[in-house]
Amino acid sequence: MTDATALRTRWQEALVASRGGEPGPDPLPYADNLLERWAEPQRRYHTTTHLEQVLDRVDTLAGHCPDPDLVRLAVWFHDAVYRPDRSENEERSAALAERALPEAGVPGGAAAEVARLVRLTVTHDPAPGDANGEVLCDADLAILAAPPKEYAAYAAQVREEYGFVPDEAFREGRAAVLRQLLELPRLFRTPHGSAEWEPRARQNLTTELELLTR
Repeated sequence: MTDATALRTRWQEALVASRGGEPGPDPLPYADNLLERWAEPQRRYHTTTHLEQVLDRVDTLAGHCPDPDLVRLAVWFHDAVYRPDRSENEERSAALAERALPEAGVPGGAAAEVARLVRLTVTHDPAPGDANGEVLCDADLAILAAPPKEYAAYAAQVREEYGFVPDEAFREGRAAVLRQLLELPRLFRTPHGSAEWEPRARQNLTTELELLTR
């Protein structure tokens, strides 16, 4: 179970820090709107638990990037719009950030950076030297390095979100995603991610692919 009060506090701290000391509207109504989105009934994996876990991983990696609070805001927005049957979720989530953050008192350049980071989660392929992007993408993908039981639960939740897809079509599509990930030279870009998460993530992906295709 996630702690909504703790999540609201984390949102408030990141938002206020991103304002650069300038005053602005009450942050909490924005947190509540986002938490309602993250609690929508079509979600099984992309829930407030995922939100909390990715924020925790950003905390772990925060020393790697120059703007950890902007990365935290990007975590809040990166799956704020989520419909499993649609392909434009990241773009719509980024557009939501572009509307909401300036209204909430975040300067335009900082809001644009958050939206850029959200769009980066389409590919999880930050450019060399994009430390903010590396932290966000590593934090989002860290579930791939979970212990086997937790990874199996994640895979099952993803299948539930795509319950409208027939089994054979899902297996083919999921297998293609797994192969694409395994073909990447590096899943994780931060030193911590590379050292701590890469080996187990590759093992988990390989195991799931074998189960799907045998």
